[in-house]
Amino acid sequence: MELRKRNLERLGSETFDVAIVGGGINGAVSAAALAARGARVALIDARDFAGFTSQHSSNLVWGGIKYMEGYEFGLVAGLCRSRNELLDSFPSTVKEIRFLMTLNRRFRFHPLVIYLSTWLYWLLGRGRTRIPRMLSAKQIKSVEPVVDTREARAGIVYSDAFLHDNDARFVFNFVRSAMDSGCVAANYVEAREFARAGDGWRIEAEDRIGGARFAIRARVLVNAAGAWVDSLNAKAGVDTDYRHVLSKGIHLIVPQLSTNHRVLAFFADDERLFFAIPMANRTCIGTTDTAVDEPVTAVTAADRDFVLSNINARLDLPVPLDRDDVIAERCGVRPLAVRRQADGDLDVQQLSRKHVIETAVEQRHVSIFGGKLTDCLNVGDEISDCVARLGVELTEPDGKWYGEPGPAARDAFIARAAKLGVDRNVAGDTGEALSTRLWRRYGADAEAMLDAIERNPAMAEPLVENTGIRRCEIAHLAEKEMIVTLEDFLRRRSKVELLVSRDRLRQSAGLFEACEKLFGPAARSKFNDYFDTQNCSPESDLAS
Repeated sequence: MELRKRNLERLGSETFDVAIVGGGINGAVSAAALAARGARVALIDARDFAGFTSQHSSNLVWGGIKYMEGYEFGLVAGLCRSRNELLDSFPSTVKEIRFLMTLNRRFRFHPLVIYLSTWLYWLLGRGRTRIPRMLSAKQIKSVEPVVDTREARAGIVYSDAFLHDNDARFVFNFVRSAMDSGCVAANYVEAREFARAGDGWRIEAEDRIGGARFAIRARVLVNAAGAWVDSLNAKAGVDTDYRHVLSKGIHLIVPQLSTNHRVLAFFADDERLFFAIPMANRTCIGTTDTAVDEPVTAVTAADRDFVLSNINARLDLPVPLDRDDVIAERCGVRPLAVRRQADGDLDVQQLSRKHVIETAVEQRHVSIFGGKLTDCLNVGDEISDCVARLGVELTEPDGKWYGEPGPAARDAFIARAAKLGVDRNVAGDTGEALSTRLWRRYGADAEAMLDAIERNPAMAEPLVENTGIRRCEIAHLAEKEMIVTLEDFLRRRSKVELLVSRDRLRQSAGLFEACEKLFGPAARSKFNDYFDTQNCSPESDLAS
């Protein structure tokens, strides 16, 4: 909490080139891109970083194959290019994964049409992934016995990408990169009021943990508040050509349905793509696409029934899944960018996730509408261009502003880890070498963890049972990752909350020990806050 305290003091005492409101994927990449180019950047979020839409994705990094049906080939080609760049720049985090799409006899297109479409998708993706294949119903059953093939006509195998960790962790690593380049960031800071001040902005902000109020001053304001972009623009007195419509999507986390590491894709009863996605030793199933009027939503009984009935109808399970099998739930809204004068009865299932960046030049204000994780690097570059046009002097970074340290650094880290023997007898809870996991999650910061293991080999041992969390990680998490609540740790800096039920977590002695290391004397209070409420994060109608 010392880092957050220092950053709060700086937010109220310094003047910035750019203030970014919203610490989801759009705000995080904007901060990282600008800070790497030498801008003085402030980043705030009324919740935790990635505490809203950006923590509820499917964890897929995909080129948008579904948009091909609407002939949006330019959009698909651009998303595939972005996916490929993420694959190349984050090789430990963003991985290629095979999809098996099962088509039933009643599907509106002949399997050959879908097969040829996947070849076009592969070509639009510049051949970066493995080639598509077509399978008969018998072949589907052979390679994936869990699929119910009684109504199957054919199967299509193609590739896209996914996040090895969770979406929120991916977002936070951009925040961490931004801070490493000088950005001043703080979570649980709400932008309450906006006012023009000279040729810039004055943002009246409130620390939602300590209650203090202070002003943030910046030359340029970037509204990256996701589903709250429209309401914050109204507060700031900024008119835009675009607005958001909102679509609710949910996923259910259930016990592992297949040991094969592939995504099972189907067309749900509403003919929307429907997935069963590997998530460590669990499976994530969904999603829904329901128009909603408000950003804050919840999983309903109808949502659960829709997802469970669709997966039960498409898999050959010994016992059908029911609500008691649900380990965790994800529920978020997708902010979809549309023209302000667009019809209010738009079909959200037909809208793409493309992003739109709109600049109010005279007001030195930038709004980010829509977007998806796959396209995040383009958002960072485009925001940098917008800010430069608004008069902020930027310098080109030395190399890319994003990505993992290079192969030489990784090889040196793995070699040192091997010399220390950190991978011996410690991979049982994740099935993954500890050295690989530490590098993927922390990059160069993981060197300090090897230092700790070198001093005391017990630091390589698990701390929270069956989660992969090691003792050597906790000091880093406490010092550098601004963990304010236990949910920040379990849901966003890791994906423990998605893999382990609350009942099991409550009984974990290792989790309470982690609380003590993260929160010191406040450990018991933080622990009780988490388990006594469904969501221990502060709520606000202005959170982003």
